[in-house]
Amino acid sequence: MPGLFCCETESHSEPLMSRHSKMQKQVLALYRQFLQAGRDKPGFIPRIRDEFRENSRIKKKDVMHIEYLFRRAQRQLEQLRDVNTKQLGSFSKPKTDS
Repeated sequence: MPGLFCCETESHSEPLMSRHSKMQKQVLALYRQFLQAGRDKPGFIPRIRDEFRENSRIKKKDVMHIEYLFRRAQRQLEQLRDVNTKQLGSFSKPKTDS
């Protein structure tokens, strides 16, 4: 069947369907929207990919942090969709040498 992954064992093979939580589906949809919105703005696609890749390391059980980042990303998406947006700013902690 197309779209299904199969897990074959010695005794049988059974289809495995990827099951995503509601939040995971929302994040994936948001990622696609970012890629679409950044398509016409030079340099945005690598930044978008890097940001999502970095945040993919957050533990699934850290729901509050994920929801916070999701809401923040929704606001950033609206800014990105604005025709006047030329770049996205970011706030980060300076790295200290210990």
